[in-house]
Amino acid sequence: MTRLLFREDAYAKSCEATVKSISERGIELDQTVFYATAGGQAGDIGVLKTASGAALPVATTIKDRDSGRILHIIADDHSLPEIGDIVTAELDWDNRHKMMRFHTCLHLLCAVIEGDVTGGNIAAHKARLDFNLPEMAMEKEEITAKLNELIARNAGVYDGEISVAELKANPELVRTMSVQPPMDGNSIRTVTIEGIDFQPCGGTHVRNTGEIGQVSVTKIEKKGRLNRRINIVFA
Repeated sequence: MTRLLFREDAYAKSCEATVKSISERGIELDQTVFYATAGGQAGDIGVLKTASGAALPVATTIKDRDSGRILHIIADDHSLPEIGDIVTAELDWDNRHKMMRFHTCLHLLCAVIEGDVTGGNIAAHKARLDFNLPEMAMEKEEITAKLNELIARNAGVYDGEISVAELKANPELVRTMSVQPPMDGNSIRTVTIEGIDFQPCGGTHVRNTGEIGQVSVTKIEKKGRLNRRINIVFA
């Protein structure tokens, strides 16, 4: 399987990699800094640079449902490399960093809102979480204030892991109702925001909450009898 360098260092912007396979769906590399669409976070974009100097635009990155392979989807009308070729995978860092900031902010939102998460989405320009709630106890202005207060703490953010047995003994750690946390063998990746939040998560995050920057809740939507959607943008 592809070595996922973003799990070792979410700030790695590029890497050299060998082309393992090529299909109509995309290009598989032996290692990558590109995050594949999962958990509501959009797949990374960027370029694959070949030895000849060609730059192949990566329109998105996905995980193939059947094989589990990480595939870099190349924009149309570009010649593809050969299997075994060495390429340099370079992220669109501005796009990725915005998603890292939003993803970390959504963890803060989980600390502010009491309720199970029923869905979510993270893009570079906005993010949202849906909560299993009959009514909202707070208005958007109050949620905005609470989020920015947590951001201002400049709390440290770091990855860890727990065993499958530990998760089974503490099922309340999983806030999402429909998405299972990512598992690496017998362990499950976690993210800790010091003094604020701890939960299983396979996404990419910033190193401290201050890096998120100021945010604003733009609207709260009612999406069904027990579903409330909270939309967030950078202020």
